[in-house]
Amino acid sequence: MSSAKARTFHILKMISPYFKQNGTTETMIMTRNKSVSTRSMNLPALKTKMSQERDSTEPVVRVKEESEDLSISQVEKNRQSSPPAHPKVSPKTVCQRASPAVQPETNGAEQRSPPARRRRGHVKAEYEETEVKKERWEPPDWRRQLDHIREMRRGRDAPVDHMGAAKCFDPNAPPEVVRYQVLISLMLSSQTKDQVTAAAMQKLREHGLTVEGILNTDDETLGKLIYPVGFWRTKVKYIKQTTAVLQQEYGGDIPDSVAGLVRLPGVGPKMAHLAMSIAWKQVSGIGVDTHVHRISNRLGWTRTETKTPEDTRQALEGWLPRELWSEINWLLVGFGQQVCLPVGPLCSLCLNQHCCPSAHRVSPGKRAGVISPKSPRSPGPSRVKADPHSPPAPPRDIKEEPLPSSPTAPARRTRARAAASSRAAAAAGRGRADPGGS
Repeated sequence: MSSAKARTFHILKMISPYFKQNGTTETMIMTRNKSVSTRSMNLPALKTKMSQERDSTEPVVRVKEESEDLSISQVEKNRQSSPPAHPKVSPKTVCQRASPAVQPETNGAEQRSPPARRRRGHVKAEYEETEVKKERWEPPDWRRQLDHIREMRRGRDAPVDHMGAAKCFDPNAPPEVVRYQVLISLMLSSQTKDQVTAAAMQKLREHGLTVEGILNTDDETLGKLIYPVGFWRTKVKYIKQTTAVLQQEYGGDIPDSVAGLVRLPGVGPKMAHLAMSIAWKQVSGIGVDTHVHRISNRLGWTRTETKTPEDTRQALEGWLPRELWSEINWLLVGFGQQVCLPVGPLCSLCLNQHCCPSAHRVSPGKRAGVISPKSPRSPGPSRVKADPHSPPAPPRDIKEEPLPSSPTAPARRTRARAAASSRAAAAAGRGRADPGGS
């Protein structure tokens, strides 16, 4: 009984395998069921006691080990057969979450907007920007108006058809000489009628219209040959300078690009594009002169009213199909020379009178001059062309009230003398009637 109490006491008292008590060291050897103290016990006795304890507790220990091994194996089996704590998501579930059309059911606190919505918004913004870039303006009735102009120009009997830059060169000359003559005719045609340009080109061809011939001609003789073209003195200087550049830099030929042509003295964008079309047979742009500039604004072929021919060229090239660029100058120039005149256009003869926004618009006539009171003649009929839409004139048998006129200085002096004479006569008559006075 004392040994059992001692073992119980030591078991309760023990905290670790080593502890101190009363200055002595007591070592405890733990077994499965009992703890054996090594105090006051030699090695043979200790071995004997441990063997006895092992023999007495062997069946119990074996059963316990088996139960422990069984429990461990059962835990491992359960761990292998049990599903993982975080199950893998199937491919179908992933596809459903990635698809913008299928949305999984979630709680209100965990619901989030899918990233596909932001991508759809980005695509929509790009679509709107591309729609803005594709916006293109063009006149509403330009095809109908162009067909009418072609019909009116079918006869090809305008001055530009016989005396334009495309008709003033020598067809039997070498190609480089033909191109040089085309350029000179374009330089002379600026601010000049085709009849005057054709006459000057005829005299130059008879004199020798080549690069060498012009360089060997003095300025005075060249001025007499091209007179009376507009600004002939300035054109003499430009022709000599341009001819010198052509011989030094281009071997007597003209440049084959618009950039090279506009570098020449006296050559502008209109001349450059026409030279490319006539001389090189290449369409580089629309040649816009005064006729094309005026008619384009009258027909409404520019989005806003343009101030210069260069602005008109840019406006036309913005919407007119490129296959019509080489034809539009010839059509509109001849149309402007025959029908759509600068002053007093013949709108009553034009086929576009019902679709032209400027039809039957005439500039106001000059103000009638003041007629002197001493003039015996009556005011004659006005020479200003009447507008077809203006109200009819009154019949001739109805007497019209004359326009009020301001008195001139001689008339005022005449009336002043007459009034003074009448006052003097009245005073003399009163003196004769009452000679004694009152």
